[in-house]
Amino acid sequence: MGKRIGLKWRLTDTKPQHDKVVLITGSNSGIGLEMAKEFAGKGAEVVLACRNQAKAADATSRIKAQYPEANVRTLDLDLADLNSVKQAATAFMASAPHLDILINNAGVMIPPRGTTADGFELQVGTNHLGHFAFTAHLLPHLEKADEPRIVTVSSIAHTMGRLNLENMHGEGKRYDKWGQYGRSKLANLMFGLELSRRLKAAGSRVVSICSHPGYANTSLQRHSLIWRMLNNVALSPQRGAAPTLYAATEPDALLHPYWGPVGPLEAWGWTGKANISSRATNEEDAKQLWSWSEEQVGFAFDVPSSLGQS
Repeated sequence: MGKRIGLKWRLTDTKPQHDKVVLITGSNSGIGLEMAKEFAGKGAEVVLACRNQAKAADATSRIKAQYPEANVRTLDLDLADLNSVKQAATAFMASAPHLDILINNAGVMIPPRGTTADGFELQVGTNHLGHFAFTAHLLPHLEKADEPRIVTVSSIAHTMGRLNLENMHGEGKRYDKWGQYGRSKLANLMFGLELSRRLKAAGSRVVSICSHPGYANTSLQRHSLIWRMLNNVALSPQRGAAPTLYAATEPDALLHPYWGPVGPLEAWGWTGKANISSRATNEEDAKQLWSWSEEQVGFAFDVPSSLGQS
């Protein structure tokens, strides 16, 4: 494979976003906060959907300090609780006429073994199933927008992920936290790609696309001393946020389904067309993952054929 050339595209290159409603999960810190700042500065109505409302309020204050005229607010969302997911979606839809951009950004990485409120393994339950359910609830509101986009944030770790529908929650004596993280990020990418296929088949104007931040210096690495030390050579949160902002806003982003840094190991570098593992492009596996996810969340995620049509 030849060397891929990245686009020297920065957050500040984001075009004006006036009249856009943008919802970003996990946006009180890291790349999510950087995206929220940029959208707010470019005139969008920005909703910070976060589990920790104190941190979300602090992030909102920081954004308004930088952009006094910013239209930014918080939404109480715990992706590790399906009741919270539904309540958050319902509350948002009651507060906004439509949704232009949904960024599925929140995530947990290699925490101690734990489960969600619904009994799912914490990483698969939060990173994948929480976003799967949240997107399903919000899809009708996305359809009301003129040029709606969904961006699901995956990771270079998706390449080490293994889909195991017989044991997606990694049950057993030994907890493989890295294996579960890779599995959740593979599921994120497979979900985003399968959602795109279903939306296109339905004739919808809603677009589903994916991104990854490379290796960015954020609090995501807080559960690993080694990875926290490596943050000294990581991309800045601003550079890590750039691929997702590009995917969410640029017309040319529609030319490729997955964007991220394309330098060494895809951990560093400028935004470009990221590699997708062969496991992530297996359409039969994606259909099975979709069915499994529906069973887990307890409802069907249908993409009606009338969606997006006049």
